[in-house]
Amino acid sequence: MQVRRYGWDSLLLEVDDPAAWFRALQASDELECEEIVPGARTVLLRGVARAPDFSNLTVVSAVGEGPEIVVPVSWDGADLEDVARAWGVDDPVEVMRGTVFTVAFCGFAPGFAYLSGLSGSVPRLDSPRTSVPKGSVAVAGTYAGIYPRSSPGGWRLLGRTDVELFDLEREPPALLEPGMRVRFT
Repeated sequence: MQVRRYGWDSLLLEVDDPAAWFRALQASDELECEEIVPGARTVLLRGVARAPDFSNLTVVSAVGEGPEIVVPVSWDGADLEDVARAWGVDDPVEVMRGTVFTVAFCGFAPGFAYLSGLSGSVPRLDSPRTSVPKGSVAVAGTYAGIYPRSSPGGWRLLGRTDVELFDLEREPPALLEPGMRVRFT
């Protein structure tokens, strides 16, 4: 782990397993900060009151520990055949249904969760679409995700869902949070 100062009162941790560090830091009684934000390779501790002692943390893989959300999907995406070729499988839907994903981190748009757990990788589109429909289930690199609203995007589309991922009337507004498990049906 590398610890770097970030702004006036924050620390940026460069770690091997950000999801595991996020859960360990959340569970710590000794950490005093305003917010813990996991990323792809980092964890940001925003508003740190005092320098934490990381040696007392027990950091174990976060895979399979969080609550599970089941997401029903209509598997009619435009890129099913391309993903099948990239993964070397007959049916990428079987791969998606057979994988228990973990929310690694959130970003890109409110409610967008980067889901880890895929064993294969697929490149992003060479040229992003100008509009991806709300609820689109997609993959890029080793991540899966669901577009919480219509937006531009370069991920490969596999299907769509009606699950509401971000709702300001709900507490918390984002349905998916780091550490949660997601299963597609």
